[in-house]
Amino acid sequence: MTTSNEKAAAEEIQSAPQGQISSADIVDYLRSNPDFLTRPGVFEAILPQGRWNEEGVVDMQQFMLERLREEIENLRNCAREVIDTSRSNMSTQTRTHAAVLAMLSAGDFEHLLRIITDDVSLLLDVDVAVVCLEAARNPAPQLASPLIKRLEPGSVDRLLGAENDTVLANTFIDEGGDIFGEAAGLVRSAALARIRPGLTTPGGIMALGSRSHAFHPNQGSELVSFLARVMERCLHRWLEKAG
Repeated sequence: MTTSNEKAAAEEIQSAPQGQISSADIVDYLRSNPDFLTRPGVFEAILPQGRWNEEGVVDMQQFMLERLREEIENLRNCAREVIDTSRSNMSTQTRTHAAVLAMLSAGDFEHLLRIITDDVSLLLDVDVAVVCLEAARNPAPQLASPLIKRLEPGSVDRLLGAENDTVLANTFIDEGGDIFGEAAGLVRSAALARIRPGLTTPGGIMALGSRSHAFHPNQGSELVSFLARVMERCLHRWLEKAG
């Protein structure tokens, strides 16, 4: 990628009358602008020709300069990736905080479920957000809400693994719609996080689904876990109050 300094230098050269730039002009310009070669992107753009053209002769100076240019370009690419990743992480963190604040603003249990299914998906820029709870022997009446997906006992450990609290899947297939219901055919990637049982709440899963490959196993899961913990406590609080 051409830097602004490289563009400026190129424009200065192109603006001069063609055929009228001499070696003396270049020397005069460099004397008038002694910092020219120290500007970012200028020195590595200047690559002298090899000193030997004979077959079988390796110009080590040329080789080292080429390596230097490649290393500088690799460092630039790494810096761009770090900046892009940082911006993405900041955006995700801001969205997660907004979703947490929305859940904390719920006025009752049903309102909390509405916020999770309607608002959280929009705030996180995913296509669907679902609360799934395992069937309980004596469930609280509030758990009969159609906004809660029912899971068979043992489903949480089967889907997450007994030792895992979160699973991020780049390719997720919910054939029976057990997790995402009618939106199962839309979901391509998913984030699943454990909801631990409470005094009146069975264990379950917070599930986020996206039609794009928004989630993948190499992503950090800290924000997903944090969101699940907040959702878990909100569910426990409202169900205990109702009980």
